[in-house]
Amino acid sequence: MHIEYSEERFREGQVLLINKPLEWTSFDIVNKIRLSLKRYLGIKKIKVGHAGTLDPLATGLVIVCTGKATKQIDQFLGMDKQYTADVRLGATTPSFDLEMEPDKHYPYEHITDEMVHETIARFTGEIEQIPPMFSALKVNGQKAYELARKGKEIELKARKINISELNILSWSNPDLKLDVSCSKGTYIRSLARDIGFDLNSGAHLTGLIRTRIGPYQLVDSITIEDFEKNLATFATK
Repeated sequence: MHIEYSEERFREGQVLLINKPLEWTSFDIVNKIRLSLKRYLGIKKIKVGHAGTLDPLATGLVIVCTGKATKQIDQFLGMDKQYTADVRLGATTPSFDLEMEPDKHYPYEHITDEMVHETIARFTGEIEQIPPMFSALKVNGQKAYELARKGKEIELKARKINISELNILSWSNPDLKLDVSCSKGTYIRSLARDIGFDLNSGAHLTGLIRTRIGPYQLVDSITIEDFEKNLATFATK
């Protein structure tokens, strides 16, 4: 990825491919880039936005747009995504990932290679998926996770998504690693949960890496540390 480190170029608009670190939010990245631009280039005000959130416990590709390029954000939001997902069978968590402790445990010793392959095939193509309660989806004007943390009952409606490819990268009971290519609006946490139930067990996500957004690849991204270091080097020339 080529970045031109100048005030003019950032204002004119650049698309940045950032490798999000663990436990950062997408907003953390946007805020860090905005503050870095202000600090090193002396910019008082500049538009910076991200094209699609990534959970704090996930890592990988986040597209960040600056200046006039923020007008392209909606275009990026509609692109398909690709992930590497680690799924652990035998237990569920309220958040469907490691943000919360397991709340229920299930048997998993009965699960065979054949069962896993048959289940994966059933989740390929257009399916209906219920989003996690602990998500940023709005329910009567409030974010679902805010209501869920207050202990309120939430009924989120199923919606159609498309999983164009779902491949097994490794399988050693109870751990399953998947490569997922999917449409906008897909929750990999929900996919993990649903796979567990389909196998007459439970499951939750233990790791997630976003490797692609449309034609943009994680391998072409830059870390937030390198972005700031390169920006500081440019500013001192």
